[in-house]
Amino acid sequence: MSYGPSLDWLNFLLADVRGGLGPYVSVYLLTEANWDQATIGAVLTASGLVGITLHTPMGMIIDATRSKRALIVAGVAALSVCALAIAWRPSVPVVLAADIVMAALGGLFAPTVAAITLGLSGPGELAARIGRNVAFDRLGNLAVAALAAAVGTAVSLTAVFYLVPFFAVLTTVAILSIPASAIDHERARGLDSKAAAERPGPPAGWFKLLTYRPFLLLAAVTILFHFANAPMLALASQKLALSHPGREAALTSSAIIVAQLATIPMALLVGQADILGRKPLLVLAFLALPARGLLFSYADGAAWIIAGQVLDGIGSGLFDTLLPLVLSDIMRGSGRYNASRGIIGTIQGVGGSSSHVFAGAMVVGVGYGWAFMALAGIAACALVLVVLAMPETKPKDA
Repeated sequence: MSYGPSLDWLNFLLADVRGGLGPYVSVYLLTEANWDQATIGAVLTASGLVGITLHTPMGMIIDATRSKRALIVAGVAALSVCALAIAWRPSVPVVLAADIVMAALGGLFAPTVAAITLGLSGPGELAARIGRNVAFDRLGNLAVAALAAAVGTAVSLTAVFYLVPFFAVLTTVAILSIPASAIDHERARGLDSKAAAERPGPPAGWFKLLTYRPFLLLAAVTILFHFANAPMLALASQKLALSHPGREAALTSSAIIVAQLATIPMALLVGQADILGRKPLLVLAFLALPARGLLFSYADGAAWIIAGQVLDGIGSGLFDTLLPLVLSDIMRGSGRYNASRGIIGTIQGVGGSSSHVFAGAMVVGVGYGWAFMALAGIAACALVLVVLAMPETKPKDA
């Protein structure tokens, strides 16, 4: 594949576009727009729930269109408009509409980049390319965190929103440097282009996805993984804040950075999945999560909790990188790769959103230790399911 550098920049810059806005919205609304916490929570929750429901339709659109570059360009343009709208007019109707659009775009960027990668990658290239995609995405996250912190401190919090259109322009240059003719759109939706030419016909009905046993198993372990994983950092941050008053921001930032740094080598390790196999790496990812929950249930010191975030980098880094690769194995020949990615995205959102209520109730009822133990137990169930039921999906020709 001759467009590797373009994909590297695309993933790096898209991380900047996405990451340059989301974490700052609630802080901006609270400190600059003088919103109360209840209104902020209601607006962000409502928009998030709408966004979850749109992931599957987004995947179907990505499967159907041959204008995948245009989806990226239109998406970053829409995100820029949303960022500027929030900065210029932070009223409830404007912010709600902008946040719904941003939540919907959450189901567009990563799947479209994955589809383009699939359409550009030849035999034996996909695992290494997906690993590089995630590694550059994580580097972008770290870069934008540093840049946004510097701009927000030196200029103003409002100035952070202007980074989004700046990076959107650079992202547009990166995606347009990949010619449309270089993307095999049949392969990008999970079809074998040669077989499709020999036996033309419509892709499999998308309801048929629900009959694919490996897909159903992947969906089951995905919702368990995200249910167990989503609240862990928030609970660990609360635990740190209670035991180290006045150092909350620094310790939470340290925990996030450690996890992001650990993710990068894990993403590159997935590049060897054609040699190591998919399942051993999946087992390692699902082993790291209950181990992290058990550590957090007993550890009180900041050093232990921050060090435990290495396990987050291992678990999330491996699973997030493996997911599009395993899906491409499972959906090979179906023509519904992106629809399946949308369904999995919805499942991730449901698992992650619902677990916060469960974890909060556990903390109130029995304390942090037992809450982490419960999350570790759910993660252990996912591990058992992966070990006993999930097949090795590596193609024979990989």
